[in-house]
Amino acid sequence: MDLIPKPDQVVAAASNVAHRVFYGGLADLRPMPRTLIDDGTLREVYHYRPAAKVVEQGDPVLLVTPLAAPAICYDLRRGCSLVEHFVHGGRPTYLVEYGEVSFRDRNLGMEHWIDEVIPTAIREVSAHAGGRPVHVVGWSLGGIFSLLTAADSPDLPIASISVVGSPFDVSLVPLVAPIRPLLNLTEGRGMITRAYQVMGGAPKPLVKWAFQLSSFQKLVTKPIAVATHLDDTEWLAQIEAVDRFTANMIAYPGRTFGQLYHRFLKANALKDGSMELDDRTISVADITAPVLVFGGATDGIAPVSAVKAVVPLLTGSHEVRFEIVPGGHLGMLTGRGARTTTWRALDEWIDQWSTDDTPGDDGDGASEEALPEPSIGTSRTRKHGSAASRALST
Repeated sequence: MDLIPKPDQVVAAASNVAHRVFYGGLADLRPMPRTLIDDGTLREVYHYRPAAKVVEQGDPVLLVTPLAAPAICYDLRRGCSLVEHFVHGGRPTYLVEYGEVSFRDRNLGMEHWIDEVIPTAIREVSAHAGGRPVHVVGWSLGGIFSLLTAADSPDLPIASISVVGSPFDVSLVPLVAPIRPLLNLTEGRGMITRAYQVMGGAPKPLVKWAFQLSSFQKLVTKPIAVATHLDDTEWLAQIEAVDRFTANMIAYPGRTFGQLYHRFLKANALKDGSMELDDRTISVADITAPVLVFGGATDGIAPVSAVKAVVPLLTGSHEVRFEIVPGGHLGMLTGRGARTTTWRALDEWIDQWSTDDTPGDDGDGASEEALPEPSIGTSRTRKHGSAASRALST
């Protein structure tokens, strides 16, 4: 809104305020319809039902939810939903989430997700889709767990892996770097260690606070920003959706939280691409599936350099590509600009590594909608192509 609002801005602002007062909000928060196809301990696998008059085609996509974050990260709101984008494009779309974490789950460690949850979800999705290989998409910690799972289980039916905002070198995370020397002084006997042992994990309020802390400046200036965007319906709707996402953070299981704290935060165990788990060493160099890595240009939780650190470690992959896209940690996945950047790159990548009957293909090479230029990083129509965006990190 201009410093001196124009008449149309005043009318739009008044309309938005009235709509929020009388209807409770501006965002369309209806979830995409889905069906449960498999469940287990902290594992729920869903299939999103095809859109009206859309026929599912091609290999399935499995969206892997990160720990502590609600699954609505992939289905934030209508118009800014990766699920909606895939479903309306005719892709068989699935999601694995974990439900509420309670005190009884305190003894579950990372092994539960790497050995049981994600491998089972991949196999169930493949079976439900007729035995097709699965394109795995993981955001944040979901991307890290997806890579570790693929490295540990080479027999899984994986067509490709896409990781979005997944930091592999936490020493390059500005929020963490200054305090890592202090963490190492505790030698495992500090306040955080005792807290997760007593409470059984990181409670939801703490997880919510940590996520908000990463965007502290935006949090402080939010009232001013809202006041200056009262005439922008889409902007206000996105804020409502993000607020709902933050309010629905989930607790970490105790043992998993302890492992993440000691191995990832303190020891930076993934910096060299391998990690000890139980009686084995998992190395991302053992991944053979093609991998697409996304870094967010303004991501404060997983900066570009921290995410890009995994690229040279994927030495066994058929192909590795790195994309820098606009947005912060959540915005790069499901922000208002993701449709023309992150989602377009995902479509290109999945089509490249899919079998021949990709969504929109009617068998003769034609499709209802013109496909974007096929080469990732060289599209002249993409706002942030790799050729230009990689220069941001040099």
